[in-house]
Amino acid sequence: MIEFPKTTAYFREQVLVKRPYLKIEWCMAVLENYVEREIQQDGRIRFWGYVDELSGKPLRVVTLEDGLTLHNAFPDSGFIRRNR
Repeated sequence: MIEFPKTTAYFREQVLVKRPYLKIEWCMAVLENYVEREIQQDGRIRFWGYVDELSGKPLRVVTLEDGLTLHNAFPDSGFIRRNR
């Protein structure tokens, strides 16, 4: 189980303000049980996963390079799972 996460100022001041329905618990659930993970060119890590409360829409969670510090999160209706 992951402890309460660190967050960036952007996450606290922009993401949670713009998307007040988001819950940190949902982000943590995605980090613990993601279906897809991708490292961006800038080193940040994208995770996709599902939470019941979003009615089947995947949630994209972006962390800093450490894989734990929350930087961004949003429902990603354009997500297509890759076959690996």
